[in-house]
Amino acid sequence: MTDLAALYLTHIAERQRTAAEALAETGFDALVISSGKVYTHFADDQDAPFHPVPHFAHWCPVAGPHHLLVIRPGQKPRLIRYAPEDFWYEQAPLGNPFWASAFELEEAGTVDEVWKLLGSPARAAYIGNETDRAEAAGLEVNPAGLTARLDWHRTTKSSYEVQCIEEATVLAARGHLAAKAAFLAGASELEIHHAYVQAVGIVDHELPYGSIVALNEKGATLHYEGKRTLKNGFVMLIDAGAQVRGYASDITRTVAAPHCDSRFAALVDGMEKIELQLCDLVKPGLPYGDLHHQGHLAIAGLLKDHGLLNASPEEAVEKGYSRPFFPHGLGHHLGIQVHDVAGRQGGPDGTVAPPPAQHPTLRTTRTIDAGQVFTVEPGLYFIPMLLRPFRAGEDRAKFNWTLIDELTPCGGIRIEDNLLVTADGHRNLTRPHLPN
Repeated sequence: MTDLAALYLTHIAERQRTAAEALAETGFDALVISSGKVYTHFADDQDAPFHPVPHFAHWCPVAGPHHLLVIRPGQKPRLIRYAPEDFWYEQAPLGNPFWASAFELEEAGTVDEVWKLLGSPARAAYIGNETDRAEAAGLEVNPAGLTARLDWHRTTKSSYEVQCIEEATVLAARGHLAAKAAFLAGASELEIHHAYVQAVGIVDHELPYGSIVALNEKGATLHYEGKRTLKNGFVMLIDAGAQVRGYASDITRTVAAPHCDSRFAALVDGMEKIELQLCDLVKPGLPYGDLHHQGHLAIAGLLKDHGLLNASPEEAVEKGYSRPFFPHGLGHHLGIQVHDVAGRQGGPDGTVAPPPAQHPTLRTTRTIDAGQVFTVEPGLYFIPMLLRPFRAGEDRAKFNWTLIDELTPCGGIRIEDNLLVTADGHRNLTRPHLPN
């Protein structure tokens, strides 16, 4: 049985070490992080679903707005918890959570009292969105150099963080199995979504991101948000995750129904093999951009083998023939945020490492290192607007337009797993719970 409290205390010790290092490098004596304030829609009294400031969530899983963390090197972190009395919204009692012993805990019933307890610490930085109050307390608001260093350290996950992501994976796998069964039974996109959230045991706003449930041609819209009533689809692309203690899983599967075009079903099988092959390549020291490039070569080979392209994989990638079929990056860092931070940082100071011109949508340009958690999610889509320039261009004969048009109603394919990089390779966090 996992000793979550022990994992968490080790996690906090590492947070204190990296925070002390970042503060020393940027000239601050203390760091104040708020969980954030609620965003209210303009000219309305409706609030958006609350998301905590990610750097606060990196330290503490307590839910809700207006909490403050005060971090000083060599001292136990101080947590000022906002604990109002309120009959409009449920106020869950704190109880005795596993993380409480890591903090000097104080409570305040109003936001003003929270900030009064904080006072005005000298030479202190602030991270969060309660900027008016932070400025009034004399704090330096969201300093770029400090934030970049904290972002950089978030890409190396502690054992506690990996445990949270794995638990989120177990929940998401349960949802994916229910969604697949609903799809194969002829359910609509909306019914499939309902099957997913019911199996996970959550309501929509508790998802780490809005689920993508796309039947047929809708799978070619990368961030499809519709939930239509069409039933008995012949292909389903579902991209959906879950979250535990603020950490997300992010999983995609593509399922071909028995009545799907067999040529497209064969592409789905081919993409499954490619995704697993790319996962097998993951190890420390490999630039993520090289892994992405290998993905393009593999997909270009699949397109050639199935008669969609008349070009070698090398030619297809060099001349951009594979890009309209695979227009996004191979993956992204994963953690507190689904698209986690620092994927394009060249160093702790915030130096930017932009993607190469050949692959402009690549989210991750870092060299793969032990402790990172990221997604591997190759895709193959039939997107008319991206294919159109080639249809009219001088290279149009390199494409089998008849077959492309026949498969366009099938939409697209994406397969996505979450990987933890280890000292000598990787561990796939998804496949033990969702083998296919």
